Amino acid sequence: MSDRDPGAVLADLLADLKVESEELDALVAGLPAGRWAEATPAEGWTVAHQIAHLAWTDRQALRSATDPEGFVRAAREALASPLTFVDEAAEAGAAVPPAELLADWRAGREQLLRVLAERPAGEKLPWFGPPMSAPSMATGRLMETWAHGQDVADALGVTRLPTVRLRHVARIGVRARDFSYAARQLTPPAEEFRVELRAPGGAVWAYGPAGAGQRVTADALEFCLLVTQRAHRDDLPSVRAEGAEAERWLGIAQAFAGPPGKGRAPRAGGATA
Repeated sequence: MSDRDPGAVLADLLADLKVESEELDALVAGLPAGRWAEATPAEGWTVAHQIAHLAWTDRQALRSATDPEGFVRAAREALASPLTFVDEAAEAGAAVPPAELLADWRAGREQLLRVLAERPAGEKLPWFGPPMSAPSMATGRLMETWAHGQDVADALGVTRLPTVRLRHVARIGVRARDFSYAARQLTPPAEEFRVELRAPGGAVWAYGPAGAGQRVTADALEFCLLVTQRAHRDDLPSVRAEGAEAERWLGIAQAFAGPPGKGRAPRAGGATA
């Protein structure tokens, strides 16, 4: 990940996760109860569903860190219904009164921050996919918080300014390249890709060998919207590929675990998915 002290790296990740969560919290904290029922771009999900999903996933991560055997048993039961268990959990949480749901999300995420900060370096935590270290878990939680926060912002008509915290989302998107293929029963290419992203503030985040034949260039925000499937490729003009395999990847990229998502329809196409 870096040559820095692992404890310092984790502390920085948790600090970024805390801020990302607080910014989303600020979007929903003052909403009248009726606005929690507003539809978001995710089909069938309201603002309440989005927050309920984050609260539920934070609780699962907390259980993984504090009761790994119990988590494994619960995950095995959930994965028996791989296409429905996430929606079912969000539906149950969305039925809770907004004030109670918000309080639950706050309590769970604060507890998770404390617990992850105490995990020893190198320890692996069980998850619905491969086991993860505490830094990887924190990065995954930040990615999901940002992505579901985008759904909430879109529903409320709020434009969020991109921040350097997007580097965590971008990194997952790049590292999940092979998973994007595997999720569709496709064989990932053996060669590494070069990905160059224009970050907020003007820096360039670069991944992969400089001389790679397959290349992707993009604005960092647009790349993150693509890999989290929060926008259609047609609506992201800065996202460009050089090479047939890089182009193919951009059509299937996903930074999240689980089966392939529906993504979003182009804005010109009307309905979103």
